Amino acid sequence: MIDTHAHIYASEFDEDREQVVQRALAQGIDTILLPNIDLESIEPMLATEAQFPEVCRSMMGLHPCYVDANIEQTLKTIRAWFDKHDFIAVGEIGIDLYWDKTFKAEQEMAFVTQLQWAKELDLPVVIHTRDSIEETLTLLRKEQDGSLRGVFHCFGSSLEEAQAINELGFHLGLGGVSTFKNSGMDKVIPHLDMNYVILETDCPYLAPTPNRGKRNEPAYTELVAKRIAELRGISLEEVESITTSNAKSLFKL
Repeated sequence: MIDTHAHIYASEFDEDREQVVQRALAQGIDTILLPNIDLESIEPMLATEAQFPEVCRSMMGLHPCYVDANIEQTLKTIRAWFDKHDFIAVGEIGIDLYWDKTFKAEQEMAFVTQLQWAKELDLPVVIHTRDSIEETLTLLRKEQDGSLRGVFHCFGSSLEEAQAINELGFHLGLGGVSTFKNSGMDKVIPHLDMNYVILETDCPYLAPTPNRGKRNEPAYTELVAKRIAELRGISLEEVESITTSNAKSLFKL
């Protein structure tokens, strides 16, 4: 299995990162993808990748919550990293209007700029959206020339939105939210196109049931897979096989 979205470089894992990776391997998670957040996260992310080179692969991008008035210089710094290091994707990028709309225009500019990098570099994108699905889809439709590919990570929306995402050729990253009792995902997951589903944790956040509220970690990827299997009436092995194949294809693993 592949955890396609894990922040195990975060300080929450400083005391037991080695054990976290070993638990993941013991659960059959042999690849962990690390999304970048901002300028400060680059060093610990790359250090984690270097510590576990057989398991971890890094992305590079600017999370929308870290867009500010200094966005042009920040993007220059982020872009320069692609000339210095081999990254598996552009991410995580997107639009987040949940906390603050102050820099909405700058968020949209940063998102489009990074989508254009992905086309230039032939890399997939990992998209973060919160209270912004329509804005995100509108910009993505404008930029999609047939070469863009990627995933809407931490998907927890409607079947209609899932289909709109799939129509653009994009995948859905299913994580802990898929297991939450009141998320509504029990009505959505049975009808998803499994050719577009990949697994993730978004750890240390959004731990799946029955660990909700605790620190999440890559080993819990299997709990998400089990819930998908239950809701679709298929075997755990089938979910693991399909989602792993999808992730390998998307990220060229």
